[in-house]
Amino acid sequence: MDLFQAILLGIVQGFTEFIPVSSSGHLLLARRLLGMQQETQGAFAFDVLIQMGTWVAVVIYYWRDLIAIAGDMINSLLRRPAPQARLGWLLILATIPAVLIGWLAKDAMTGELASGLSATGLFLIANAAFLVAAELFGNRKRFMEDLKNSDAVWIGVFQAAALLPAVSRSASALSGGMTRNLERRQAARFAFLMAVPIMPAAAMVELLDLGSLPGAGDLIIPLLLGFLAAAVVGYLSIRWLLSYLSTRSFYPFAIYCAAVGLIAILFSLIA
Repeated sequence: MDLFQAILLGIVQGFTEFIPVSSSGHLLLARRLLGMQQETQGAFAFDVLIQMGTWVAVVIYYWRDLIAIAGDMINSLLRRPAPQARLGWLLILATIPAVLIGWLAKDAMTGELASGLSATGLFLIANAAFLVAAELFGNRKRFMEDLKNSDAVWIGVFQAAALLPAVSRSASALSGGMTRNLERRQAARFAFLMAVPIMPAAAMVELLDLGSLPGAGDLIIPLLLGFLAAAVVGYLSIRWLLSYLSTRSFYPFAIYCAAVGLIAILFSLIA
């Protein structure tokens, strides 16, 4: 992987992590278009680690909220007034399903299923279905203050669907929230805040495995550049999407995912 490819993949990651069109699917398609022949495990590790760039983006965007939530969680343990502590515990509860399923299914996510073009196309179509479901089901009248433990678990199970290749974490978590009647921007905010605990957990597993990969040292500079590109573009993507959701639906993203998925399947059949 050269430095230009690393930066380009970082841009793709930053743009598609929060825009609900699947960062993993677009990273795979970008590799195919660039003609990259990266070993599957190495590609998976690179993708997970540059996701930390988008983690930095969401932390920077929501830093005031995160400080308030963390402080109130500590206050709640000390039995002090803590108005935002409940949101923090709900975010942790929503993270548990993906952590458990991800730990058990990690090997399957790095095999042939994770790199096949036809599978990528099928899961992009599934991603479109999540977005359509988000719009069709739910009355979009609830706010995060109304969430219960059962809602958090429901959204967490939806987020776990993003362990499938080319299923967007943003789309699946948003769908989980909206099918529990959350308003669009509220569902997006909860989904983005859910990224704060889940992304470092996934990256830590890959950091432990990175040293055992052949040529791991050669990935350090590309990783750094991809990380920085993902952070900058990810921050801009959050701002844009939240503004977009003020007046618009997810249907254009669903149409896009379905179209790209069908094209990927057609290419897999004729390649």
